[in-house]
Amino acid sequence: MNVFKQMRSAVLAAVEAEAKAGGLPAGLDCARVTVEPPREASHGDMATNAAMILAKPASMPPRAVAEKLVKRLAAHGDVVGAEIAGPGFINLRLKDDVWRGELATILRSGPGYGDSDLGAGKPVNVEYVSANPTGPLHIGHARGTVYGDALASLLHKAGFKVTREYYINDAGAQVDVLARSVHLRYREALGEAIEIPEGAYPGEYLKPVGAALAQRDGKKWLGKPESEWLAPLRKFAVAAMMDLVRDDLAAVGVRHDVFTSEQQLVEAGAVEAVLAELTRRGLVYTGVLDPPKGKKPEDWESRPQTLFRAQQFGDDTDRPLKKSDGSWTYFASDIANHFDKYRRGFEEMIDVWGADHGGYVRRMQAAVRAISDGKAALDVKICQLVKLLDKGEPVKMSKRAGTFVTLRDLVDEVGKDVVRFVMLTRKNDAPLDFDLAAVKEQSRDNPVWYVQYAHARAHSVLRNALVEFPDLDLSAGALAGGPLERLTDGDELGLIRQLANWPRVVDAAAEAHEPHRLAFYLYDVAAGFHGLWTRGRDEGGIRFLIREDRALTTARLALVAAVATVIASGLAVFGVEPVKEMR
Repeated sequence: MNVFKQMRSAVLAAVEAEAKAGGLPAGLDCARVTVEPPREASHGDMATNAAMILAKPASMPPRAVAEKLVKRLAAHGDVVGAEIAGPGFINLRLKDDVWRGELATILRSGPGYGDSDLGAGKPVNVEYVSANPTGPLHIGHARGTVYGDALASLLHKAGFKVTREYYINDAGAQVDVLARSVHLRYREALGEAIEIPEGAYPGEYLKPVGAALAQRDGKKWLGKPESEWLAPLRKFAVAAMMDLVRDDLAAVGVRHDVFTSEQQLVEAGAVEAVLAELTRRGLVYTGVLDPPKGKKPEDWESRPQTLFRAQQFGDDTDRPLKKSDGSWTYFASDIANHFDKYRRGFEEMIDVWGADHGGYVRRMQAAVRAISDGKAALDVKICQLVKLLDKGEPVKMSKRAGTFVTLRDLVDEVGKDVVRFVMLTRKNDAPLDFDLAAVKEQSRDNPVWYVQYAHARAHSVLRNALVEFPDLDLSAGALAGGPLERLTDGDELGLIRQLANWPRVVDAAAEAHEPHRLAFYLYDVAAGFHGLWTRGRDEGGIRFLIREDRALTTARLALVAAVATVIASGLAVFGVEPVKEMR
């Protein structure tokens, strides 16, 4: 349990004690009571909204509730000050030993510091990337790829049982186009002169696929009608593209636990099965949709259609399940996909989608509520576009891909760790500029470098300590048991408070599904550490290594090691290596 949870427990105990004493009503709902850092550090170490939350159900003014709680909290053994602020917030100041004790906890916990039981082992499915299997991943996929992977890691750290899933969209017309494009490259590999028609995939990445097909099958498909080769080439092409996608994912450090094929779901009758279930519940009917106001959506047709009662579950209109040719809509297949997840035990599902899918969210959420009788929930996270720049100018297209910059291009240019960290420096639904020149700068304006440098600098200090004190025990246990009471400087204690906030940041980010919060937190920790290092350079008494004072040095090295530990813990969630030396 982290120090903020401990103090929240103390606040709840004060509420209960006051209720038993008759000062507050019994049975007050404290679910929304929080304990967190105040907006201004000068206000104290922690602030609680307990009085504000409980005032209305207690039928009392917030300050009246606060006055009762302050008296009890002031008597808590870890509290040295409790005061009311504003309309009824309570600010708390804790003994310095509480923070020093948390420093020892960080060291003993190692990179596992911040691990939480928030999720209590609850299964959660995170579906991300899920790009059409028609080519390599491009920069448009990069953000959702990294975001989804980091979110999965964050939820895992917060105690959820996470399954990472990739949904292969291999049942649509785009795969026919892929198969035809591969057939062209196959003919090319066998010596024919070809022209890439409009609408086909022109990228050179298909050349080796065509060559591999020619090597495997020889001239088997030459001169044959499309009806003979389309199906087997679809299968061959999708397999080749998914190998390419897996290579791209590996390059950026992403792995999935499950790859689900749309085509296999369709062939297994999953769409018919879920439609039968929805029909049994009276949620499918034949009808004609009213013409929409304004721009007509692609799936609107003025004819009798098989419709899902999406409005009953919060959507704007009911939704078609079959096309005019009798085939299933994409929506029908997507319902089957999520019904499959639900039957596999997932009541919490998260889908990471691109910016162009925003209009699809409500219908899919309605479908998940319908297929689960409201037991399951779908959170769709939209990742906005990434603009790739170099010194402020747009980057030219990739020759290999034909029409886009690939994810592999980006990783090869700046490295996996930079790609991953930068993609997480903004909230997922905000646009992001990725400037190649900026991410190579060595300055505090480059958050990747700044955080990595803090970790490397911490390890540099620890290495230098062994030069000054060759027999010094720098193990986590020894440092945790050292003379931490020697840490008395305000900036030292302030940095410890920042580090102690890490478990709370993990829980809050996991609850909000916002891993970008970790990037801001790590930057602030790095700034606090760099600032303390700079002070030591200018003020001899605040240096980390004091040759004449072994005990003080040991205590400060405990702080340095804790900084490295927390940064490493955060970078692990991001899938970024915590380097020990900067190149």
